[in-house]
Amino acid sequence: MSYRTSRRDLLKHGLMIAAATGVAPVLGASSGTSLSFAEYRSYDALGLAQLVRNRDVSAMELLELAIARSEAVNPQINYLVEELYAFARQAISAGLPQGPFTGVPFVLKDLGMALKGTVTTNGSRFFSDARSDYTSTVVERYQQAGLVIFGKTASPEFGGTPTTESILFGDTRNPWDLSRSTGGSSGGSAAAVAAGVLPLANGTDGGGSIRIPASCCGLFGMKPSRGRVPSGPRKLSSIMSVIHALSRSVRDSAALLDASRGAEPGQTTIAPRPDGSYLDAVSVAPKALRIGLITTPITHSPVDPQCSKAAADAAKLCESLGHPVQEIELPIDPREFFASTRIIMGTDTVVRVVNRERQLGRKATEN
Repeated sequence: MSYRTSRRDLLKHGLMIAAATGVAPVLGASSGTSLSFAEYRSYDALGLAQLVRNRDVSAMELLELAIARSEAVNPQINYLVEELYAFARQAISAGLPQGPFTGVPFVLKDLGMALKGTVTTNGSRFFSDARSDYTSTVVERYQQAGLVIFGKTASPEFGGTPTTESILFGDTRNPWDLSRSTGGSSGGSAAAVAAGVLPLANGTDGGGSIRIPASCCGLFGMKPSRGRVPSGPRKLSSIMSVIHALSRSVRDSAALLDASRGAEPGQTTIAPRPDGSYLDAVSVAPKALRIGLITTPITHSPVDPQCSKAAADAAKLCESLGHPVQEIELPIDPREFFASTRIIMGTDTVVRVVNRERQLGRKATEN
């Protein structure tokens, strides 16, 4: 799917899935550190943290590598909407907490992720100067885990579309093929990881906003159970959206979930406490899983043959690993589904806008 689609059409026909295949990723420049970019890119986040613990590389060196790569590729892919380089350097100079990701560069999605002193635009002109006076619980947990936040990544307006473009920041492009979509709404974070800026980036997911970009950009992305990761303190637990990440390795995603999970005071939805560590679970072979394979979208839209083949290949792989796969069709009326989705997403958006109108003392306009 081409990255260029009208905002009005996207808002009207939200939740379409954009799947992109590609060629070689765009290349970047050297940062002048002791670790080459090729070496940097060969590690996942836990691997980079181990290098820092071993004193093979410093947190500042990793940050400068990430910044150099970001500045090399961002003019092409347009993933970064706020630079927090000075903030990141100061965090390292002040001393980082010891955690599973100490010294690893990280970015936040520019949608509902509060970091004190920084702007969260939600991809909207109406929020273009909405500076936060607090840090959200999950971001505090990222910092406690040792992650070094150096920027915020593009999101469509209020995360309402499955691709990533906005009037405020323009189009975010897929590093594998600049004519293709990154998917959305966590497309900025997906583009950053796919382009090798960093191995792990924050995302949020209500109707596929982590999973769609992961698919489009060749990454791992999952939506945790609702209530697993806190979304407060000032934002109630969303009916749909949850917070997590996009990564190159499964173990990074598991370790970040370990670091960020757990309820906070006042949380309206609390997931059951897991039996153990998600990172430990990665190395344990699961029992046989019953897997459903959906080959026909509920909209009955055409599917690219390459996408169908990829799904079939994945099904064969699962079967070869001992997991029975059954082709199924979801008993969902697409009209009812999308009507309900519009109500849920629209309500959340209206609350955001009305609260902002009260802050500014003026009404929002269409643009």
